[in-house]
Amino acid sequence: MSFDEGDRVVLRDEHSEFEGEIGSITQVMETMFGDATYTVSFDDGQETGVPADLLELADDEDDESEE
Repeated sequence: MSFDEGDRVVLRDEHSEFEGEIGSITQVMETMFGDATYTVSFDDGQETGVPADLLELADDEDDESEE
């Protein structure tokens, strides 16, 4: 799956301090192999170079559980 700038996503990376948090795609970068990596901004920081397989689209239910 590919994502666009502004998409709200959930990070699924057990090695990240932002594991399970909802953030927004702020930058899409293409690697020299034609794959995309993403910069995701969260309330407390950002994660760069995130591959698409570690992201999933956040839905409205995810947003409600954060509040």
